[in-house]
Amino acid sequence: MAPHFETVKSFADVKIIGDGVDTQDFLEASDGLVKMFDLLGSGVFGFVQTDIRNNITGVKERYKSHSFTSKTLENLVEGEAGEANRHGTACLVRLVRGLAFTCQALQNMQADRSSELHVCFKRSYDAVLKHHHSFVVRSVVSVAIRAVPRRNDFYDRIAEGGSVEKLDTELARWLQGLEKIVKRMSTFLRDGGHGRV
Repeated sequence: MAPHFETVKSFADVKIIGDGVDTQDFLEASDGLVKMFDLLGSGVFGFVQTDIRNNITGVKERYKSHSFTSKTLENLVEGEAGEANRHGTACLVRLVRGLAFTCQALQNMQADRSSELHVCFKRSYDAVLKHHHSFVVRSVVSVAIRAVPRRNDFYDRIAEGGSVEKLDTELARWLQGLEKIVKRMSTFLRDGGHGRV
């Protein structure tokens, strides 16, 4: 059986067309990310998984109930803009925020091969999420980040017996695609007054 990373939709393969980021592709790639964290076991990424999973659900609900007018993430947000309850948009803002955190942490890991994973995730947390959280949440996250696997364990679990070198190459491609989407959506959401990532 092929390793998980070779079977899920990569963010590098999410279609970006004239109107924006393809909603269905984006949701499929986001689901793949959550399942990747499941491979690590023990719930050390529970705070990330739960947040991302809940926000994927919120965006999916909006997409399913308004699929004709939500082909792209941008369409989904614009279609909801005039409504009193903008739950799908709020979930999308938080989802993009969680993806930005994950993307930056894994990019840190690839750029600084001498740092342990918890250091990479701490840097990303401080840059992306810390200012959104209360002191209590920051304390809980700090403990959770210290419990992430060691760098080698992370790669071994995600590779699932496949080539770590191939995983590293595909991860770099995957992260480039994710970074492009995060930047695009962050700008769109901010400039449109829909929320700040």
